[in-house]
Amino acid sequence: MHIWPVRTEASSEVLERFRLLLSSDEQERAERFHFDHLVRRFVLARGALRILLGHYLDVSPISLQFNYGAKGKPKLETNRDLQFNASHSEELALFAFTLGCEVGVDVEHVHSLPDMQAIATRFFCAEEAAELMSLPDDQRGKAFFLCWTRKEAYIKAIGDGLSAPLDDFRVTLNPAEAARFVHISGDAGAAARWMLHNLELDQSYAGALAYRDARRPVHLFPTIDPLELLTVGSPSQR
Repeated sequence: MHIWPVRTEASSEVLERFRLLLSSDEQERAERFHFDHLVRRFVLARGALRILLGHYLDVSPISLQFNYGAKGKPKLETNRDLQFNASHSEELALFAFTLGCEVGVDVEHVHSLPDMQAIATRFFCAEEAAELMSLPDDQRGKAFFLCWTRKEAYIKAIGDGLSAPLDDFRVTLNPAEAARFVHISGDAGAAARWMLHNLELDQSYAGALAYRDARRPVHLFPTIDPLELLTVGSPSQR
């Protein structure tokens, strides 16, 4: 498992270089965002995905074509053995790559949530919500986003998007406890067939990786900015 964190802030010149990598439908999608900073982040994140896929496959980023699942999860039209997933939040994008295994990754900017308890009660399973509120006040914020990213990573791995209920499975959330699934639909055996990894990113972000397979080595690359990404060699050579 290769995990690449990429910053989504860059100069206008670099932004235009990334924009040229996108397909016409991706460029149209970017322009549908109402705020300029969202356009910039989408262009940089999507361009970064194309650059990294191009490195792994030794092809031009522009040549890549995607198919989309029923819930919108992208896949390569060819070279389907290479699996990937992407997420972005605020000024950071996160990309996961592996072979022959569906993967999900999520990143969230850690920030204050005055309605944290209400959100947890609505979306987490009852055990998670109770565990969250049992933690000391200074640990709850981090624990909330650990839980949220772990759940989103699983949802993205199975490709069900928002149609899969977040309270149908339980994950660990205590910052002092290793990331793992406790049960999936009440089944501890099903949970044991899934791997869950905490991703140690910048302190202001929480990140998680999920996949259904035996545990694989996870290589988390240092955070890279878009200009560096345009000049690096193949990820396998770093």
